Amino acid sequence: MKEFLDKVSKQYYEGTPLISDEEFDSLAQKFGYNAVGYTVTDGIPHLCKMYSLQKVFSKSDLPSDIDEYICTPKLDGAAVSVVYVNGILALGLTRGDGNIGRDITEKMRALVPNMIPLKETIQITGEVVAPKSIPNSRNYASGALNLKDMDEFGQRDITFVAYDINHSEKGSGKFYDEHTLSTIRSFGIPEVSTFDSSNYPTDGYVYRVNNCDKFDSMGYTSHHPRGAIALKEQKDGRITTLLDVVWQVGKSGVVSPVALLEPVDIEGAIVSRATLHNIEYIRSLDLEIGCSVEVIRSGEIIPRILRRVD
Repeated sequence: MKEFLDKVSKQYYEGTPLISDEEFDSLAQKFGYNAVGYTVTDGIPHLCKMYSLQKVFSKSDLPSDIDEYICTPKLDGAAVSVVYVNGILALGLTRGDGNIGRDITEKMRALVPNMIPLKETIQITGEVVAPKSIPNSRNYASGALNLKDMDEFGQRDITFVAYDINHSEKGSGKFYDEHTLSTIRSFGIPEVSTFDSSNYPTDGYVYRVNNCDKFDSMGYTSHHPRGAIALKEQKDGRITTLLDVVWQVGKSGVVSPVALLEPVDIEGAIVSRATLHNIEYIRSLDLEIGCSVEVIRSGEIIPRILRRVD
């Protein structure tokens, strides 16, 4: 299972996810998988490491001093960083493994200001997102960053939304909302607290300590900051019966399994089929004909089997 989840994680950070976030989180939780990112061997180092976030799935798991935190939407796109040197855009990178990413400077020049009024070296991190009206909007946004044709890239409906700055001016009694996010806005870059995310895919909420000094003093693990946490949306699925599994050939010629289900109403849509990705996914969920399964509509569109219900 670790090999399968390693592969899924790699594809996620390359912008071609094999399964949905809900499915990955469910499997990772079930098998105690906590690896972050994947190893990039042909990239460029980030100015500052791009950490992941510790995930919780219930409000009861949030810190007791939650009043000291700022809550913002967790946009579901492609994480990237941009570096400005003496006010000039110098580098754009995909997240990669958090330490090293792939060069997307030319593409980011089309999404962010090429100059900002700040004469120091800074790294701004955020998400490239696409409207949720676009099918598979996360794949659409991530895929845009892999395009080689800049004319084709320019036709993509994508936006960069920032959520942090890393630079030499630390703490000094400043606050995340009044300093970090307002500074990003002053550069003419959309930032996560004021960006209208209603038309964009989100994946829960981010809670971050507002006081910058306290956030810095809390430090980091090897994977995530201790001063921020992600409350993931764990949507309730509907229980139905797996009637059969058939194999279909996709447009790309790839053969993949499809679950035939006892029809069930999910968020106003009657669902009778769901993707199963591949044989490894079927085995990981221990699926059998006739068993009960929990089904969700991933991204509010695509039906997926989340787990077997015993």
